[in-house]
Amino acid sequence: MTMIHRFPHLRTPRLHLREIDPSDAPALFAIHSDIEWMRWYGVDAITDQSQADQLAELFAGWFPAGTGFRWGLERIQDRRLIGTCGLFRWNKSWRNCVIGYEIERDAHGQGYMREALTAVLDYGFNIMHLHRVQAETHPDNLASIGLATRLGFRFEGLHREQAFWGGKFHDLNCYSLLEKDWRAVSRTT
Repeated sequence: MTMIHRFPHLRTPRLHLREIDPSDAPALFAIHSDIEWMRWYGVDAITDQSQADQLAELFAGWFPAGTGFRWGLERIQDRRLIGTCGLFRWNKSWRNCVIGYEIERDAHGQGYMREALTAVLDYGFNIMHLHRVQAETHPDNLASIGLATRLGFRFEGLHREQAFWGGKFHDLNCYSLLEKDWRAVSRTT
């Protein structure tokens, strides 16, 4: 079983992926309070700073609890937090987990999340020794579906009424990426 004693900091050409801390709460509030932008995230948008404080605490707590990692995506050029991504619900004996991510509206469409997720998936398969990573997306979230499929995730099926936000239940598409799929995709990118 993999024992990781220090939170892993990852670098990409444009990003520093680092641990979330309380000082990130204002940036998290800016991202997670945007009602229209957060419509696909799976929870209702937050409405006050105390909720952002709790979110920063939640994300930071995954590593000490041994259930996963949530990285802050800090843009190197201006040291600004522009989003987060993570591997969570880590089942060490089954060697699998779930991936999740969000980015601020102004940074969308610039390749930052693909850059971040490539580093995170490399970490997951090489250091955490994962065999499978699962992603769940709303069927109408075409940007997230496109990103997942470009990274090698394969559609497995529909989880009927899997999630609840905005006062109603939502179906979610289930995608998976196996280690062998990642090895094939990462050799060609």
